[in-house]
Amino acid sequence: MTYPEMAHVRQRLHAKKAENISAAVETELKCLVPKISSRPGESVAIGVGSRSISQISLIVYQCVRFLKERGLKPFIVPAMGSHGGNTTEGEISVLTNLGITESSMGVPINAGVDVVEIGKLDIDMPLVMDRRAAAADHIVVINRVKPHTKFDGYIESGLTKILTIGLGKGQGAALYHRAAVHNTFDILQDAARHILKTKSVLFGLAIVEDGYKDVARICAVEPTNWFEAEHALLEDARFMMPRIPFDPIDILIIDEMGKDISGIGIDSNVTGRHRDIVGDFFKAPHVKRIFVRDLSPETNGNGNGIGLADFTTQRLVDALDLEKTYVNALTAISPEKAAIPMHFETDRQCLESCLKTIGQVKPEKARIVRIRNTLVLHNLLVSRAFEEEVLSNPDLSIVSSWEPIAFDEKDNLA
Repeated sequence: MTYPEMAHVRQRLHAKKAENISAAVETELKCLVPKISSRPGESVAIGVGSRSISQISLIVYQCVRFLKERGLKPFIVPAMGSHGGNTTEGEISVLTNLGITESSMGVPINAGVDVVEIGKLDIDMPLVMDRRAAAADHIVVINRVKPHTKFDGYIESGLTKILTIGLGKGQGAALYHRAAVHNTFDILQDAARHILKTKSVLFGLAIVEDGYKDVARICAVEPTNWFEAEHALLEDARFMMPRIPFDPIDILIIDEMGKDISGIGIDSNVTGRHRDIVGDFFKAPHVKRIFVRDLSPETNGNGNGIGLADFTTQRLVDALDLEKTYVNALTAISPEKAAIPMHFETDRQCLESCLKTIGQVKPEKARIVRIRNTLVLHNLLVSRAFEEEVLSNPDLSIVSSWEPIAFDEKDNLA
């Protein structure tokens, strides 16, 4: 089979890197001091999620330091729904991979998946929360704000999600996802309103990343302005979010997927492909075939989202921890996202299968894009079919010669 020539392309993305993370956190939190109602010696549960957010360990550490300086007794609570396989050990492992440990943070990590009921929503759904967080005098949550992979809304992925689904553990996450089928994910705002009214939430610490996955903005959010502030941050994140600058695409090759990259392993906002009980639909870019090569090491075998791919490798399948993957997919009522696609021993076999299933397109003319993952989009490998589009786009530049697709001695992509 004849393959198209490929070249490396650099994409100019929205850049807004914050230069001093520690100072940014300190400045934001100090502005809240007059508004925080707390007394020395009181406990604070800090909810931290599972995502590989830029500088997350430093941000959490600075938050811990701020609370300690006020005489409070902070501790960290994993706030990741069912991630980590919905086990105590799994939660700790996820945080460790993020550089968040008891020794590095200087405070206890009180992990565990047991919850208590703290109220009911109007739809007669019990509202549950991590037992340790619910018993604390105060709560703080830290998360990145960004567009969600499952739904569009006034509030998507961010502080509200970590306060509800994250601290709800596996049981709470399952309740929210099941209820959302009939009530939409606006129920997260209803749940958060109840929590903000009945619990002492000191603040949320929101992080927005730029197109290069650098921290662009850190914002301390007060309970009194929770939803309005998060919505504004979501619009900032949406504006800066990196995208693949081509449409349509015959074949999208993704080198790695994982929970550290996206909640569903490969971000649907980047690939354009959604597969869910709320609807199978496509947005730009329109991709005929998705080929995922491997799992990221940090995902610890959780391959939730592999069902969005058309082809994958035997090595990815061998690396799957099916228990973690299935728990996560079932909790999100998305078993289709854990469906294992057609898989082959080598990358060459996968690519050839892609090329055979894109219609009346000669292989050498195929529109192929290869990316590292759906977070890293400033460096792309594209086929010759995109040459005119690259040359006409001021945000794109060709940074290598056009070369045939190369395979190593094991028939995997070089």
